[in-house]
Amino acid sequence: MTADTARRRDASGERSTWRIIWIIARREVRDTIRDWRIVMPIVILTLIFPWLMTWTANLALDFVQKRNATLIGERMIPFLLLIVGFFPISFSLVIALETFVGEKERRSIEPLLSMPITDLELYLGKMLSATAPPLLGSLLGITVYLIGLHRSVGYLPSAELLAQILVLTIVEALVMVSGAVVVSSQTTSVRAANLLASFIIVPMALLIQAESVVMFWGNIAGLWLIALGLLVVMVILIRMGVRTFNREEILGREIDELNLRRTGQLLVYFFTHPPASGLQRPALGRRTWDPRRLLAWLGRVYRFDLPYLLRHNGLALGAVALTIGAAFVLGWLMVPRFPLPADAFKLQDLTREDFQALGEITFLPSLTTGGIFVHNVRTLLLAGLSSIVSLGVLPVLMLMAAITLVGFFSGQVALLGYSPLLFLSAFVLPHGLFEIPAALIATAFALRLGASLTAPREGLTVGESVLSATADFAKIFVFLVAPLLLVAAFVEATITPQIVVRAFGG
Repeated sequence: MTADTARRRDASGERSTWRIIWIIARREVRDTIRDWRIVMPIVILTLIFPWLMTWTANLALDFVQKRNATLIGERMIPFLLLIVGFFPISFSLVIALETFVGEKERRSIEPLLSMPITDLELYLGKMLSATAPPLLGSLLGITVYLIGLHRSVGYLPSAELLAQILVLTIVEALVMVSGAVVVSSQTTSVRAANLLASFIIVPMALLIQAESVVMFWGNIAGLWLIALGLLVVMVILIRMGVRTFNREEILGREIDELNLRRTGQLLVYFFTHPPASGLQRPALGRRTWDPRRLLAWLGRVYRFDLPYLLRHNGLALGAVALTIGAAFVLGWLMVPRFPLPADAFKLQDLTREDFQALGEITFLPSLTTGGIFVHNVRTLLLAGLSSIVSLGVLPVLMLMAAITLVGFFSGQVALLGYSPLLFLSAFVLPHGLFEIPAALIATAFALRLGASLTAPREGLTVGESVLSATADFAKIFVFLVAPLLLVAAFVEATITPQIVVRAFGG
């Protein structure tokens, strides 16, 4: 922040910040409105597409009424309302991708970056300007669609449903814009930004399909959860954009280069060196790691590296531990709503053959040490891979799903008159003493890997921060998580069945 900006901030407070954001947004909106290639598609989608959806809704209602399936037609109309709102805001992606890299190609970004304003003011001004025109078109399209529906079939949505559609439309636009602005600030050409836009539009299209399933299912309350999740993603993306925004790099970056050799060297460096050395940008030269010192290196890994990593990732470990506890409670609370039949569990007179029969189920791993170990390793590695594209959300959700099932079946056992403590002690505790900590640690470091995109380490670029977090995940997985999973698999295959048979067998 410059001295002039600081003096202005002291004199006018936060009003100055929002005034500057508004000035930048107004300038960008004015330039956007002048471009007929952007305005015309928004106008066409605003005026013609709602009429097309009204005609589609009339055909759908006539079709389902002839077949006595009016419920399907009634739930299709809100989905079409969501589609009417989504198509105009898709143009916000095109506008947002031009925010920084487009101005750089037009050679008009230097005066903007030299203005005495903060990065946050510049970033939010650009973001609001990319959101406003498509969002206004979207809201106008929803209005036209509702007017057409009311005049043709007399349909009016409930106040709650209309509020959900409007909130989802606004939040989806903000999520798409915040993601596109991040892409625009990190790429060197509009072509590269357009190619990377698929990482935004494809997840949003899949989300629209998920919302359609929720609507057809009739779970309208679930739309609020989706809106809340999108709001969290938006905040994460904005924080990521502000943290990674660098004026000097935007001006100095000439071409995107994929240097696989340097990437591999960095990954090896972060993996073989102590984690504390990865807090600053490494100076790569000739290889300093000697394979002949393997035993000394392994000793340092267990003596220093692993304790250091666990100690400095306590926040992620604590967060995952809290989600595990919440998932178990959630599964238990679902029991009264989804009770299983009385004959679903027959824990009495269990034999070893009953466990062997479980291995014949196709979606379960074989009840052997190797089968269980490979299944658990594959699942946790997949969770680590998904953390990069989900910002660390999917690994936590995958672990929560497994623990929720444990809580659900524990509650069902209690509902059927068995002791849930005995059930957990026999079925879960023997191998769970090793498997649950391994899953917790792997998920925590996968969460840290996803967070490295939004909060890069000080002194490192985003790419270097991701490579450092990847090396930490690999190191903790190879030398701690995998051994724990191997012990857990052996116990689950050989010892847990014997304990269960002794506890519940005849």
